Amino acid sequence: QVQLVESGGGLVEAGGSLRLACAASGLTFGAHNMAWFRQAPGKEREFVGGLSWGGTRTYYSDSVKGRFAISRDGSENTVYLQMINLEPEDTAVYYCAARDRNRGPSRLPADYAYWGQGTQVTVSS
Repeated sequence: QVQLVESGGGLVEAGGSLRLACAASGLTFGAHNMAWFRQAPGKEREFVGGLSWGGTRTYYSDSVKGRFAISRDGSENTVYLQMINLEPEDTAVYYCAARDRNRGPSRLPADYAYWGQGTQVTVSS
């Protein structure tokens, strides 16, 4: 049974930093593409960034490029989202997601089979 558990969210001032973690069980990173999404109140869930199954390729939305970075620790089966220079517009619930590597990378939420419960990030101005 696949389980993704996010942690690390919280309240931070604009310009601050946070690191989110996604602990995975029941899957192996080498068999899945991983991604982070976020959803603000009243808005649709949007793609933030993705990490290829090989762990060598990352890709990001234009709104976070240069400020956010995804990495993984295979020994801990954990994916991270490092966020710097946070803006109030980054306020949202952040979700970790996994997709079978044979289906390729994707920026669409509907393409991901596995999801965590989310962690709240609030950026004050």
